[in-house]
Parts: sequence; C-alpha cells; structure tokens
Amino acid sequence: MRLDKLLANTGHGSRKDVKTMLKKKQVTVNDSVVKDGSIHIEQNVDTIKVQDRVVFYQKYIYLMMNKPQGVISATVDDREKTVIDLLKSELHHFKAFPVGRLDKDTEGLLLITNDGELTHQLVSPKKNIEKVYFAKINGFVTDEDIDQFAEGITLGDGYKAKPAKLTILKSDTVSEIEVTITEGKYHQVKRMFESVNKKVMYLKRLSMGEIFLDDTIKTGTYRELTEQELDYCLSLKK
Repeated sequence: MRLDKLLANTGHGSRKDVKTMLKKKQVTVNDSVVKDGSIHIEQNVDTIKVQDRVVFYQKYIYLMMNKPQGVISATVDDREKTVIDLLKSELHHFKAFPVGRLDKDTEGLLLITNDGELTHQLVSPKKNIEKVYFAKINGFVTDEDIDQFAEGITLGDGYKAKPAKLTILKSDTVSEIEVTITEGKYHQVKRMFESVNKKVMYLKRLSMGEIFLDDTIKTGTYRELTEQELDYCLSLKK
C-alpha cells in the first residue's frame, strides 16, 4: 500500500494533509524520514511513525452498538442524526456502515463495520441468520398469533414472510413478547403484528445470529466485538 494512502486510511487527514506532514518531515519509515508519499509500505513489516508516534494499520472495524431511539440506521442524512454520527471522530476514516437497519424508533443491537462481505452474510435472507426482538404489543397476544407467525404472516402488501417464532412473555392489554425472524424487510416486525390487528408499542433487537446485545453497553454507546464474537462473524465469511 502507498504510504500516503495508509496514512489517510489511519485517520491522519486528507491526502493534502498527509502531503503537508511529509513535507514537514514529520513521517518516518523504519526510523528514516520519508517525504515521498508514493512509496510502497508493507503494513506488517515496516514501522511507520508520525511525529514519533507509531501508526497501526487496521483494515476493518467491527463494533456492537446499543442503538437508541430517534437515530436512523444510515451513514449520512441531511436532517436526521445517524448511528455513524454517534461514533468518535477518530473512527470516521474507516467509513463504516450499519449492518442492515433498525427503524428510527427501534433500539438495541446494531452491528457497525466496513466489512462488506460480512454484511452480506449477515443480512442475506438466504443465510437464515436469526434475529431476535423483544416487543411490547398493544393488545392480547394469543396462541393463535403464535400459529400464524409459525406458518408465515402475509403482510399488507401481499408479501408472505418466512415462518417466525413468537414467544409470549406476558399476555395482557399490553403484551410482552419475543419474536425471531430470519428476514429484514422494511418495518417487518411492526407489519407482521399489524397483519394480526395489533400494534407494536416498543421494539428492541436482542441478538443477531450468535451475537447478543451486551447489557453493559448504555443506549447510544458501543464497543468493539470481543474475540469470540469476531470469530463467529469471520466464520460466516468462510
């Protein structure tokens, strides 16, 4: 990789900023000052420093966020705050994006990465990655609803969703449930309940495959995936 590209990709500014640093002799490769940004760097061999600080190159980033309500699952928006806006500025150079989407008023587990291949594996309906949600429902959820979800709910637009597992935690005027789906259609959980004449009042994603929301992560914050979580994600790419 070119030196100037590596520096830009590790958050050291634009190509123009990097060029200025090189001119000012602020960059060394293997302890020798380098002013030519076009030289090729071996990331795992050469030692690059900027103002005597070692530069560590990382190609991919893998984050678990506890998404809050009121924030959209997008990278950029002119009017709304996005989940990427919640990341620290030093992570922006990774150009990460949310894996799938959670509705603006839905909270819970959201993976954020710049690994496009992993994203495809996690969101493709063909992969049957289970996504578990907790919800509060306006109305009594019944065994009949469980049967209809298991058969595959037909949504308002005529699309028949894949079979889903519905578990009743509390059946009351406001019911509490968990539902497991393997798709990610627009407003899918809400539309499934609308099809059985009920309304979702609150929705939170708890898990995605073998990645479970870390209860210690406060709403609106995030952390890097653990080694075990990352191993699971990378196994999907094999």
